[in-house]
Amino acid sequence: MLVLSLTGSLPPSLVASYGGHDRGVGMTVWFHSLSPLTQPHMSEIIRPKITAIIPAYNEEQTVAAVVRIAHQSDLIDDVLVVSDGSTDNTVDVARAAGARILALSKNHGKGAAMRLGVLDTNAPIILFLDADLLGLTVDHLEKLILPVVTGARVMNVGQRDRGDFINTWVKRLPLPLISGERAVRRDIFLEIPEEYIQGFMVENALNYKCRVKKFRYGSVLMPGLSIRRKYQKVGWKIGLKQYVRMTFQIIKAILVVRIARVFKQF
Repeated sequence: MLVLSLTGSLPPSLVASYGGHDRGVGMTVWFHSLSPLTQPHMSEIIRPKITAIIPAYNEEQTVAAVVRIAHQSDLIDDVLVVSDGSTDNTVDVARAAGARILALSKNHGKGAAMRLGVLDTNAPIILFLDADLLGLTVDHLEKLILPVVTGARVMNVGQRDRGDFINTWVKRLPLPLISGERAVRRDIFLEIPEEYIQGFMVENALNYKCRVKKFRYGSVLMPGLSIRRKYQKVGWKIGLKQYVRMTFQIIKAILVVRIARVFKQF
């Protein structure tokens, strides 16, 4: 296997083949020694091991479908569900669908569950998926994973489908990438200080790490992908409170991560 370390711009044909929006520069590319650097095919790429990590807290209604789709992908070698102190049948349902299980005795939060999942595998590439996804397809997974496998990006984030109008504005505006669907190199994740892998800070910390180090990262639209909404899980009253709390947590996470950069903690 030939490992190429590249900086600067990618050939337009390579970027165009994956779509999405690029941010930053710098990459590592895994290619067969005789493969061209434009429009690679999976048959020409010697790829590293990939583990799909699915943090889950009381997601018995949806986790099985996510696990099954992950297993259907030829790009994924291992599917790990980290049950973050679930009190429903999440563990049993995920195991029956074919997932490997890491069951935590109490709720530690999504970021901690992600980190424990990463520490449980030696795969060089990690694919994070939320457990409450609806409409996930193998094609979505390929769009997420391939840019990281080829080295076009060190991290690729999936943007859920919010309708044509919102999708257009999300693409145009420099909004933070907070989606839970992302493929990322394991070494990038492990460079994030543990205190910033908490709540919504983990996504912002990963984004900022790539930006500061000038690594190439970006996003891709995943048509037809949505999630089971909070109000569908817990009702409108509790769901609205959770949405408000989540919004403040996201704003706080963005500020905390940027302040950390000022003190050179990234």
